Amino acid sequence: MRPFCEVTPVRPVTDAPSSETGQGVRCLILSSLAFSLMTVCVKQLDGRLPVPEIVLSRALISVGLTGLGLQRARVSPWGQHTGWLLARGICGSLALLCFFEAITTLPLASATVLQYTYPTFTAVAAAIVLREQLRRSIAVAILLGWIGITLVAQPDWLNAGLEKLPTTAVLIALGGAFFTALAYVCVRHLSSREHPLVIILYFPVLSIPLTLPMVIRNGVLPMGGEWLWLLGIGVFTQLGQIWVTRGLSLMPAAQATSINYIQVVFAALWGYLWFAEGLSFWIVIGGFLVLASTLVSLQARLQS
Repeated sequence: MRPFCEVTPVRPVTDAPSSETGQGVRCLILSSLAFSLMTVCVKQLDGRLPVPEIVLSRALISVGLTGLGLQRARVSPWGQHTGWLLARGICGSLALLCFFEAITTLPLASATVLQYTYPTFTAVAAAIVLREQLRRSIAVAILLGWIGITLVAQPDWLNAGLEKLPTTAVLIALGGAFFTALAYVCVRHLSSREHPLVIILYFPVLSIPLTLPMVIRNGVLPMGGEWLWLLGIGVFTQLGQIWVTRGLSLMPAAQATSINYIQVVFAALWGYLWFAEGLSFWIVIGGFLVLASTLVSLQARLQS
């Protein structure tokens, strides 16, 4: 979710004082809260606006805010590694399209849990693309994650008498996690080569031409409060980016990333309180397994 598709690379701090660590934890919790509220804004639109239109609105807000940041920093927006930057933007845009579509068709907690399978996809993609070692513990994490996915998806043999999640929506959510992982691999490759704002900028810049034709063909004019929900999507995403960047500058990267998984808890809470979404036993168990797989992945990365 980071939202879940944008990550700003920052030099990790390995020996931060306890006061800085506490501030980092607060910033990361705030970022997770902001990203979870972004998903609430998407869900609140209730599917009336097409997903490409929501992504386009978010991209326009992000381009404006990031462009101002680049102007203040006096940094060229174009970067030096165009191929990787384009790949980062395309993968991030596809991930966001899939994730927003999943939010509109699945319970908020389920969509968020499925999105948070991206660390296992990232481990595999990094091993293939960046030649990073795929440790045995990562393989265990992948197995745990996919068991969790099965429980969250509630197949017929687990779900006697209950309505299961739509298979197509689950596959779209997993597609979002897959493209998120590819975007993160691109970010990892670019993090020591490009300015963070340049990496961020290519995400919305590529989203605009990708979604604009779909919006022109099937766009729906927002009405009344929908304008506020669209604004909220852009603002909460930008706030999440600000806080996650600050948090990552104050804490070790692996520890900081693990804290971000509190967004799953926020998503379940908003789904229950705001949208009256039930939490079945299997969804809860599956969610714990997905989070456990992520923590195993992070622990392996910390020890490597």
